[in-house]
Amino acid sequence: MTRAWKEDLKVKKRTITDPDGNSIEVSSPRLNAKDELMRVRAFYLDIAQWAAEEPARWGPWAVPCPISDDEIHKAKERKPRKARMDQRTRERLPIMPILTSTADRRRRTAADLLQAANNTEPGALIPGTDGSLRKAVAPTAAGHLTWAEETSGGRRRNLTYEEEEGFWAFATIEVLRLTGIRNEELLELTHHSVTQYRLPSTGEVVPLLQIAPSKTDTERLLLVSPELADVLSAIITRLRGPDAAIPLVASYDVREKVWNPPMPLLFQRDIGSEHRAFTPTAIRKLLISALAATGLTNAAGEPLTFSPHDFRRIFVTDAIMNGLPPHIAQVICGHRSIDTTMGYKAVYPAETIEAHRAFIARRRASRPGEEYRTPTEEEWDAFLAHFEKRKVSIGTCACAFGSPCIHEHACVRCSLLRPDPAQRARLVDIRDNLLARIDEAEREGWLGEVEGLQVSLTGAEEKLAQLDRRPTSHGTIDLGLPAPPRASTSTS
Repeated sequence: MTRAWKEDLKVKKRTITDPDGNSIEVSSPRLNAKDELMRVRAFYLDIAQWAAEEPARWGPWAVPCPISDDEIHKAKERKPRKARMDQRTRERLPIMPILTSTADRRRRTAADLLQAANNTEPGALIPGTDGSLRKAVAPTAAGHLTWAEETSGGRRRNLTYEEEEGFWAFATIEVLRLTGIRNEELLELTHHSVTQYRLPSTGEVVPLLQIAPSKTDTERLLLVSPELADVLSAIITRLRGPDAAIPLVASYDVREKVWNPPMPLLFQRDIGSEHRAFTPTAIRKLLISALAATGLTNAAGEPLTFSPHDFRRIFVTDAIMNGLPPHIAQVICGHRSIDTTMGYKAVYPAETIEAHRAFIARRRASRPGEEYRTPTEEEWDAFLAHFEKRKVSIGTCACAFGSPCIHEHACVRCSLLRPDPAQRARLVDIRDNLLARIDEAEREGWLGEVEGLQVSLTGAEEKLAQLDRRPTSHGTIDLGLPAPPRASTSTS
């Protein structure tokens, strides 16, 4: 039973709709399967600890954990995970201009449409829509909502909601990509987060964005770029009420499981007659709608998805690739270790090639310059002569240029000799001659000669064995074609 549960946990099943409208179930590997095993193992270990503290209550429930240490060891998954994250970043970084321009155009289009509808009498066609939209007559709807209906099918559209969704999707994308902050840090931005600093030397005022402590319990200050300043200004202008103050909103901390005190949050919206803070789920829905408007797809042809953390990885990768020192990126992102920052940075093949070329250039710069000078005619002739002398009676010498022969030209002893199959008969003659000479030396008592001849005999036999290990045929091998699997039949 436990084994079946573990096998089922490795696979993630979901239902999709095919082009014909049929619902089918597809399976894919579950990437976080070991995380689930780790949670279950932690629960078993907690019960064992509780049983030691309160035997009467928890003792009957303490049993050996069915999940071993090896099953939750994640060393093998770290490199593939890094490769997947790098590939994900490489897919999304080039399309950032498309995403930002589409989100901005969608925001402006929705705002213009809402403005035109507000200036139109109920029941009349909305200008600029080519007669496709008519302002709906909705006396029972909330007074601050503007509705329209399509003239072709009669479907109603909430133009106020579309304008809000377009604006907040644009604001979310811009703030995430320009700061590289975490999703929870985005939701904790308040009006008080926008501060300023006056340079003591020039008196220039520098706008700063204060990031509240989150994951590492340390706050940090980010320099506000002109693009980010425009976005923050648009958010603050939108949220200000008649008294020029941003409403105070209480947000729920999903990790601490507590309600935060009311604050002038920058990411809040009107729902009904009250102001509510954005939630992580709402941010993900905004990104999904913004990406759906682009029509972008991944390598598999499926709609492209973005998570808030993708913008953080893209920010680090783009910043370092454009010359920002990694240790500065570490401070901006709030990482405790620079290894974490470099783990976020995606590696490109071109970077690897350029880095290798730079390494070779540095190594050459540290070596004597005469090693890279133009060879003389005599040196070039000696180089060519070396290759002309590679051919010997029983094969080819693979000795490197400039390396003397350590066997005093006794090639049959050399491991660098590649014997020629056409010279096998000569090698057999050499072996037989060596055997005869060894017999003669033993008969005459030339024991010193026997030792040297034995070394040569061993070399000759090794060369013959080397020829025997070579394939005798180099013709075409027919591997056949894979046969399709036969459909299984059931007898039940």
